Amino acid sequence: MSNSFTLPEITQRKQVAKSRLFAIEQIDLTFSNGVKREYERMQGYGRGAVLIVPMLDHETVLLVREYCAGTHTYELGFPKGLIDEGESAEHAANRELKEEVGYGASKLTHVHRVATAPAFFSASMEIFLAENLYAEKLPGDEPEELEIVSWKLADYQSLLAQPDFNEARSIAALMLVRDLVKNTSK
Repeated sequence: MSNSFTLPEITQRKQVAKSRLFAIEQIDLTFSNGVKREYERMQGYGRGAVLIVPMLDHETVLLVREYCAGTHTYELGFPKGLIDEGESAEHAANRELKEEVGYGASKLTHVHRVATAPAFFSASMEIFLAENLYAEKLPGDEPEELEIVSWKLADYQSLLAQPDFNEARSIAALMLVRDLVKNTSK
C-alpha cells in the first residue's frame, strides 16, 4: 500500500519551551489543499531508545518493576533506555540489559520500531529480542535496584491482566515477541 499524501509545507518554526530533555516547537503548516494549521510537537534531544525483551530460556521472559515519575507508580515492563552518543541500537540494547537485568545477550534480534505518540513527539524506540543470556552486570543510572520478574511467555494473558503492566510499548513488545517466538518454533 503506497502513501499518496503530500507532506504539508512547514512555513515557520519556533521553539516555545525547553527543558533538559525536550524542546517544544511550534510549527506553522500549509497542507496541499491550502489549509493552514499551527501544531506543537516535542523534539527529543536523544538518538532514540531501545526496549529489550530478554528470554531467560525458550519460554521465560524477564521484566523489571521500576518507579515511573509520569504516573508516580511502580510499573512492570521490559528493560529500556536511551541510545548513547556513538552507540548503535544493538549495543545500547545489550548495555541496558546488563545495567537493568544483570544479563548480556549473545543473540539480539531486531523485532520492530515503534513510535511514541507520533502526532506530538518525534521519538522512536527499537524493540529487540535478547536470547542466549549470560550473567553480566553493569552499573546503571537508576536511583534504586530494580525488581526482576520472570514470566512464562505462554502465560502472557495473565501478564496483560496485571494492574501494573500497562505501558503500551511493553505490551506491544510482548505481543510482537510472542508472535515471533510462536512462528519460529513451528
